[in-house]
Amino acid sequence: MKDLLSNFTILYVEDDDAVRKNAVEYLERVCKQVLQAPNGKEAISIWKEYRPDIIITDISMPKLNGLDMASYIRAHDKDVQIIVATAYSDTKYLMQAVELQLVKYIIKPITKDKLITALEKSIELIEDKSKFNLALSETCFYNAYEKVIINDAKEVKLTKNETLFLDLLAHHHTRVVKYEEIEDAIWAYEGMSQDAIRSLVRGLRKKVPDGAIDNVSGSGYRLHIYKP
Repeated sequence: MKDLLSNFTILYVEDDDAVRKNAVEYLERVCKQVLQAPNGKEAISIWKEYRPDIIITDISMPKLNGLDMASYIRAHDKDVQIIVATAYSDTKYLMQAVELQLVKYIIKPITKDKLITALEKSIELIEDKSKFNLALSETCFYNAYEKVIINDAKEVKLTKNETLFLDLLAHHHTRVVKYEEIEDAIWAYEGMSQDAIRSLVRGLRKKVPDGAIDNVSGSGYRLHIYKP
């Protein structure tokens, strides 16, 4: 389970600070990245910026409740997996959960077993999504689950830093990945120099199709997804 979750970014939405803290502490040990929000309004802002793979949310929250938040996000994102964790077992909420194509409806208190079951279901659904095979050209694609480039049915060898960099771009391919994020992911301790990032990108560009990696001046890099 831990190895599987290490590929995913999760957003945990809960207004109870203690409950949120405990859940986030557990998820941070097994997930690629864990984001958190105390209400639905802040959660939407975080979703827009980071586009997490999985959202776990309470229903009853200030400013914007979990189901209204999920309804908004689902209208704009058909791929994100949404899990609702709540104290309510009312049929009305269950029906809304079905309509929003939610993965699971967890009745509180949340236990580790309940959480793992819901996350396993989310992963199962995500693995069937095309986002794990990102086309870089007609014959080349990056598999974000296996973390490999396949070109003309052959695997392209990558260095450790090339894999970290490409995986970061792939998981956030809908937006520009900022220089600070790249530094945190690859050079968290020694710091990132201009020569280091340029050398990394130069080497990786030799292994991917022309135009697959875009440099956005003054901001960062973005993966260009091929669309026939």
